[in-house]
Amino acid sequence: MKKAKVSIVKVADYNSEEIHTALKRNLSLLGDLEKIIKPRSKVFVKINHLSPPSSPDDAIVTHPSFTREVLLLLLELNIDITVGDDIQSKEKDGFLLSGYRRICNDLGVPLVNLKERGFREINCKGQILKKVLISPFIHEAEYILNLPKLKTHSLTALTGAVKNMFGIIPYGLRLDYHRLYKGNDVFSQMLVDIFSCAPPHLTIMDAIVGMQGEGPSGGNPKRVGLIIASQDSVAVDAVASRIVGFNPMNIFTTQNAHERGLGIGKIEKIEIAGEDISGVEVRNFKHSAVAAGFIKRKIPSFLHGFVQSQLTLAPRIVMNKCTLCVECVNICPKGAARFDGDSVWIDRGRCIHCMCCHEVCRFQAIKLGQRPLGRIFRGVSESFRKAKSLFI
Repeated sequence: MKKAKVSIVKVADYNSEEIHTALKRNLSLLGDLEKIIKPRSKVFVKINHLSPPSSPDDAIVTHPSFTREVLLLLLELNIDITVGDDIQSKEKDGFLLSGYRRICNDLGVPLVNLKERGFREINCKGQILKKVLISPFIHEAEYILNLPKLKTHSLTALTGAVKNMFGIIPYGLRLDYHRLYKGNDVFSQMLVDIFSCAPPHLTIMDAIVGMQGEGPSGGNPKRVGLIIASQDSVAVDAVASRIVGFNPMNIFTTQNAHERGLGIGKIEKIEIAGEDISGVEVRNFKHSAVAAGFIKRKIPSFLHGFVQSQLTLAPRIVMNKCTLCVECVNICPKGAARFDGDSVWIDRGRCIHCMCCHEVCRFQAIKLGQRPLGRIFRGVSESFRKAKSLFI
C-alpha cells in the first residue's frame, strides 16, 4: 500500500486573511489545488452542518469563515460549485443561524439541503450495505470536496472526514442505521460502506477550533489551531486523531477503511508535510466516555460483551436545561424519548443507545451516564492513555 501525503498548517483563528494564507500553504504542500481539481469543473462541497441549526461559535459545524476561504480558492479556478448537506430544521431555512446562507449568497454559490432533490438508490459493495440511497448532487459532480470538522463523537469516538460522508444519505435512513447498527464497530463499518460509495477527491479539515468531550454537539469547543488536508480522507482522520491523543487504528472507521484499501490509516505510512505532528499534538484533549473500542483490544473476547454492557452510555434529560424543543423526541428512532406535555424523558426500556437524541440537542440538556463499573473501566483506560502519552 503506497504512502499518503497529509499537510498540516497552523492557523490561530478564523481571521479570513490567516485562513487564506494557511489554505494556500496547505494546498501548495500537496501540489496546488489546480492539480487536484481541474479548473472549470463541477464540484460538490460537503460541509458538516449537523441538525438542528447552531451557531458556528459552538464548534458543531464546519465554520463558515473557513468554508468561505475554500470557496474563494475554487472560484479563482472558475469552478462550478454546489455546497450542501442533508439537514433537519423547524426553521424555513436551516442554514441561516450557522451563517452559511449569508456567505454563499455573498459569493453567489448555490447552497442546498440535499433533501430538496431527493435521493437515488445505488448498489453498494459494502461489508454491511448492498444498496444505499445517495444524493444525486454526488453523482453529478466531477469532484467531491470534503470539509469536515474535527470533533469527538459519543459513539464512534471521532467524527471527521469519513463520518462526514454519512450526510449524503437521507436523514430518515440515518436514523434507521442508528437503530440497526448499534455497536460502534458495526456502525463504523456501515459508515465506511457509505464512504466507499463516494470517496472525496480532496479533504480539508477545519481543525482550527474542534470539539472535545461528548461530541458531536454536546461537547465543548477546544482550540487546536490547525488546517489538515489530503487527497486521502482516511489519512486526514488518522493524523487528526493522533494530534488529539488517539491511536488512529483504535478508531474503527479509520481501521476499517485502512483494511479495505480505501485510504491509509497507519501514521508510519503517511508522509506529513508542513508542521511536524509531534509539535502540534494537543495535550489534555478530552475524549468521549465511549471506551469500548479501546478496551476491546485489551481483553479476552469472551469478556467483551460484559464490558460493552458496562460501558454503554445511557442518555438522561437535564431538566433545568431542557427547553422542550422536542428535537430529541422527533429524532428518536425507537420512541424512547417522550414528551408528556410538561417534560421530556427517556424510556430506558426502549432506548437502544444510538445517541441520536444527544447528537441533536443544542442546549446540552442531554447527558450521557455510565454504570459504576463502566466509569472505573473508563478511568483506567484514560489513565493508561495519559501515562502512555508521556513516553511518545
